Amino acid sequence: MRSFAEALAAWMLAGPAVFLLLVLFFLPVLAVFAIALTDWQFGARSLSFVGLSNFREAFADAGFRASLGNTIVYVLIVVPGTIVLGLLTALLIESGKSCRAFYRAVHFLPFMATLTAMAIAWEALLHPTIGLVNQTFAAVGLPTANWLRDENTALPVLAVIGIWQNLGYAMVLFLAGLKSIPQDLYDAAEVDGADLWLDRLRAVTLPMLGPVTMFVIIVVALRAFEAFDTVNVLTRGGPGHSSEVLLYTLYRESFEYLRTGYGAAVSVVFLAIIVTLTLVQARVMDRKVHYQ
Repeated sequence: MRSFAEALAAWMLAGPAVFLLLVLFFLPVLAVFAIALTDWQFGARSLSFVGLSNFREAFADAGFRASLGNTIVYVLIVVPGTIVLGLLTALLIESGKSCRAFYRAVHFLPFMATLTAMAIAWEALLHPTIGLVNQTFAAVGLPTANWLRDENTALPVLAVIGIWQNLGYAMVLFLAGLKSIPQDLYDAAEVDGADLWLDRLRAVTLPMLGPVTMFVIIVVALRAFEAFDTVNVLTRGGPGHSSEVLLYTLYRESFEYLRTGYGAAVSVVFLAIIVTLTLVQARVMDRKVHYQ
């Protein structure tokens, strides 16, 4: 009787959260899977079952393959860049003695700011003639470019903006991880001969930051895969398909072309990539993380 009462109490406490998780997450995912198997167009009153034809069409489409490749390249630039610069910034701030709060706030502001507004500011900075970036490059003798209209520079520029946006978030997490490292470990490492800062970094700091690093990599990778605002505001996926990413393809097919069934198929592919990446990252990195 007691175990039944405990189980009933547990379900009563967890029930609302389980219900909301079911309604807000699992049912919409199932609905997307169902729509991906149809030819439904947004607003249409009828639809037909087409099976896997939307998925075959997606992988046969050169535009979708370009979008998938651009997304992978974007993630491969943003994630390492954010991790390295975020950790370096955290180490520099932590090593300083003054203005720490100011530096933390300055670096964290891009993460807190509205990305659409910041994208407009970046558009002005990257203007080919009056933009501050080109004017600065020309003043020091460096080559200039039409950064957002050149197929060779559009995607790397968006990736740089992605690093700038996520840098403050990674920095704050690394700062929290640095604060949690006991000073005794550094003292012991110094006794063992780790006199240089690089030796202490390799022997103490990086291993102890393992859990934080794993979390930051997973979160930043997910945010990189979700890139949309900057693409929509700055390049609209162009020129050509050179800066088009998966979320923008999903938006364009579903809400501009009204091909909701095809857009749902893109959503399923996107979800499969995200889930697989998260599971692989967690499994591979968890083996190399020191939690004690």
